[in-house]
Amino acid sequence: MKRRSFLLLLPGLGVSGAAPGAAPAYPPVDAGRTLAFPRDHGAHPDYRTEWWYATGWLQTQAGAALGFQITFFRSRPQFDQANPSRFAPRQLLSAHVALSDPVAGKLQHDQRAVRSGFGLALADTADTDVYIDDWSLRREMTGHYRARFPARDFTLELTMEPTQQLLLQGERGYSRKGPLASQASYYYSQPGLRVSGTLKQGSRQQAVHGTAWLDHEWSSALLADEAVGWDWLGLNLADGGALMAFQIRDKAGRKFWGGGTLRGSDGQVRILAPEDVTFMPVRRWRSPRTGTSYPVAMRLKAGDLTLELTPLMDDQELDSRASTGAVYWEGAVTAWRNGKAVGRGYLELTGYFQRLNL
Repeated sequence: MKRRSFLLLLPGLGVSGAAPGAAPAYPPVDAGRTLAFPRDHGAHPDYRTEWWYATGWLQTQAGAALGFQITFFRSRPQFDQANPSRFAPRQLLSAHVALSDPVAGKLQHDQRAVRSGFGLALADTADTDVYIDDWSLRREMTGHYRARFPARDFTLELTMEPTQQLLLQGERGYSRKGPLASQASYYYSQPGLRVSGTLKQGSRQQAVHGTAWLDHEWSSALLADEAVGWDWLGLNLADGGALMAFQIRDKAGRKFWGGGTLRGSDGQVRILAPEDVTFMPVRRWRSPRTGTSYPVAMRLKAGDLTLELTPLMDDQELDSRASTGAVYWEGAVTAWRNGKAVGRGYLELTGYFQRLNL
């Protein structure tokens, strides 16, 4: 979720047959914890699930606009932790990569899912260093992120350089996802990443550059029973500000919970309460593959800010039934205010295909 955008036990990575009473005791997410870096850039294997999620806009040498998404998920399944076998799935990893290219007309994407270990897949605990075979996302001592994803239809090799301070979501990194204090995650973002690298498609390789947004989130909690899906936005504003906003929807499609964080160009941070955030559909697109109707153009109210969100292209549906099991829309969008483009980011729409299997 994204997405996500938000944390759930990844349904495609569940492990059946766990011995009764032998499931792991997941640590809770507490409001009083202070995030510490670089340690918290790394993995948190005791928690139920975690992800590193980078999205952004790229421009080719010819000036064409593209969107990209790269994500690693880590999950600790409900499996007998006392099992001594080296093959026991104590940690599961999956990854997505997607390219939004209007010339192609639909999302190009690939995915992988494996158990951790044997030198083939790992999420390091010291800093961001996660890989599945030759797919990787690593954070260097300089703070730069390097990503390499040789996918089925394309290869992305990117360097993402921070130009802004980390943005702690919620209350110093404690981000509520429901009315109960336990319905929360640890969550921070790195907006304003300066991106450079290469995109290879077939025999053609070209340089690309742009901007990106990176999220890192981990939790042990599941979403509330009332929750069906969510709408999430990570937006780099043209004036140097940053906005994260989300709403979680109930079975009737109404906002069940919401929130976000707005950092102005002056560095001032405002935490957005549930009542401060509203996503309103403006235009819908129906997938020719799944029949799902997504509100791909939205009007967002975030505090005193009202934005119109329009997609780079309509068909940015990601079908991950081969790994995490979810089908959702996740795409590059432009934010407009009073007819002027004021930012670029990514919009994630989940729970429209079917209710998430939590």
